[in-house]
Amino acid sequence: MSLLAMAMAQDVTDSPSPTDATTTNAPTATSMPTATATAAPLPPTVNAHYKALLNDSMWFYEAQRSGKLSQDNRVNWRSNSGLQDGQDHSVDLTGGYYDAGDYLKFTLPLAHSLTLMAWGGLHWYDAFVNTQQDQYFQSTMRWGTDWLLKAHPNPNTLYVMVGLADVDNNYWGPDTSIPTPRPSFAINNTATGTDVAAMTAAALASASYLYQNLVKDTNYAQQLLTSAESVYALAEIQPWHVYTDNVPAAQNLYETNSYASQLVFGALWLYRATGNTTYRDKASSYFDSFNLTNVPVSPMDWSDATGAVYVLGAEIDPSNTKYATGAKRWLNAMTGGKGPCTFTSGGMLWCNGYSDSNSLVPVQDTSLLAILYSQTDPAAAPPLLSFAQSQINYMLGDNYMLTPYVVGVHPNSPQNPHHAGASGGTDINNIDNSPPVEAHVLYGAVVGGPNKDDVFYDIRDDWQQSEVALDYNAPFISLVAYQIHTNASDPPYVNITSPRPYVSRPSKLPGWLIAVIVIVVLLVVAATLFLCWWKRKAIRARWGKKKQYAYTTPQP
Repeated sequence: MSLLAMAMAQDVTDSPSPTDATTTNAPTATSMPTATATAAPLPPTVNAHYKALLNDSMWFYEAQRSGKLSQDNRVNWRSNSGLQDGQDHSVDLTGGYYDAGDYLKFTLPLAHSLTLMAWGGLHWYDAFVNTQQDQYFQSTMRWGTDWLLKAHPNPNTLYVMVGLADVDNNYWGPDTSIPTPRPSFAINNTATGTDVAAMTAAALASASYLYQNLVKDTNYAQQLLTSAESVYALAEIQPWHVYTDNVPAAQNLYETNSYASQLVFGALWLYRATGNTTYRDKASSYFDSFNLTNVPVSPMDWSDATGAVYVLGAEIDPSNTKYATGAKRWLNAMTGGKGPCTFTSGGMLWCNGYSDSNSLVPVQDTSLLAILYSQTDPAAAPPLLSFAQSQINYMLGDNYMLTPYVVGVHPNSPQNPHHAGASGGTDINNIDNSPPVEAHVLYGAVVGGPNKDDVFYDIRDDWQQSEVALDYNAPFISLVAYQIHTNASDPPYVNITSPRPYVSRPSKLPGWLIAVIVIVVLLVVAATLFLCWWKRKAIRARWGKKKQYAYTTPQP
């Protein structure tokens, strides 16, 4: 048997995992902060493969941590970093998570990610408990929410970004040499950022509800709730603006085009966390004011919470039927292949304009909302659950590339995620080959995903396919928890014994050079045609003589 086949045939418990430190880069189990909720004995029905996926998916977040790392941090190639963050405004903004494969920090995608994780945790917390992952889950959540608390140091301020894109995007290397300057940017009560403030309120409120009702840490839950109400009050200050109106440094990075869905989403989560009907009524009023009933259907992500508004509203305000109506309309359009999204030949949900740069984000976000709504409306469940399961299976190996799009779980997993720290490289001009082989395995990271032809090239410098990010893994954690909760059968990659199909890599010529070549070719063709037109009489005469000679020359 070949080494590849042997590796593929190994049981998941024999592969590097958070409970089996067989390599220096593998996730290792360590003591975690004491939690009130205690892990139950592992039931015999818990799928070991999904347990490993759940653990690895949170290990990825440890690889994204900024600030002074705790002693039990499991990623031994990570260091303390960003220890001066916030000093330009005399505020402590250390900690939190780097947003993707670089070293920038953003409030908006972090808040979105924490909300999705908390939402899944509220439904399937038993999956974390029964796999002894509940303390890791709490730690993953708290590393993010602690930073959000810091980012809102007073009622009139919310810090929304740390670092500069022009500086950070010109650096490729470890976290020990992150370039400076790393300025911090905030919105406030005069330079408003309605969208990011409302989404931050949603994150803090959802986490508060989780800590209050499942973790049973009432003190921390109250701290989160107090901050959530404060930052939502900041979101409601008019004039309303998307935050990039007042923080141009974030433009073209994490930029929304509306604040409507976020205002409703934040109010709904505050209603759930407080039970205060004022927030319920605010949500309903904003929903009507912004006419969310009739907005065009588009995928849900960190820039647009409309789909999530429908599903959450139907869950916690069932007497208000407009939410359920919206959820059905949105899910039917998103999952039916007749709305803004279709399916690839391999069965992956594909949304033009959204899927091109991270195809698995619409796949996961839509699947999660489909599952969550099925809990509210069992009559609608069968097609929704069938859709979600097909998409989960696709991203875990049931695809043309025979690839689970999660790093470190199978020999066919992506080998070259676009991640400066994990790569081990230092040459920004030669990311693919600096070094040729990724220095560290970024366990649990979900990559952007394949293209519309279901092809994945696994090129490190191809950020559209190989990038990793906080919001890629957030729905994944909840989807894996759901699989454990429902005692799903093995993920498809368990039975894959063939290597990934070979697909030749696309041209690596830079876009500007391709454009120059095309222009030169067009100019040559145009010049040739013009010359032919200009010399057309001479050409006709010449061809006429050749034909006459051909007709009059005696044949042998």
